[in-house]
Amino acid sequence: MATPGTGSDTDVVYRADCPSRPILDQIADKWSMMVMTVLDKPRRFNDIKRRLEGVTQRVLTQTLRRLERNGMIERRVLPTSPVGVEYSLTPLGESLREPFGHLYDWTTAHADEIQNCQQSYDQRHNAEST
Repeated sequence: MATPGTGSDTDVVYRADCPSRPILDQIADKWSMMVMTVLDKPRRFNDIKRRLEGVTQRVLTQTLRRLERNGMIERRVLPTSPVGVEYSLTPLGESLREPFGHLYDWTTAHADEIQNCQQSYDQRHNAEST
C-alpha cells in the first residue's frame, strides 16, 4: 500500500477502489474499536453489552458479525444449557490492540483540547449565521 499523504498521483489509498477503504470503514468505527478493547479476554455477548454503555443489541450484533467476518474476532458456541456464545480476539485482532491503544491514549490526552476547539468553532459559526 502506498504511504498516504506523499502527494503522488499513484497513492492507491485515495482511489475509490482501494481495498483498504472498506476494511478501514469496518474495523475503525467507534463500536468496533470499543468491542476490541473490551475483548481483553473471552467474553459473552451480554458482558460485552454491559461494558459498552449506549450500544444497542442490534448494533452490537452487527459489529460482532462484521469483526468476525473480517477475522478480528472468533465466536465460540459454549456447551451450556441454554447454549451460550463467547467472543474473543483472533491473532489478527490481537495485532490491532497496540495501535488502537495508541489511538485511544491520544484521544483521551487531547479530548479537552478538541472539545474547546469544537466549542470555539460552533460559537464562530453560530455568530456568522445570525
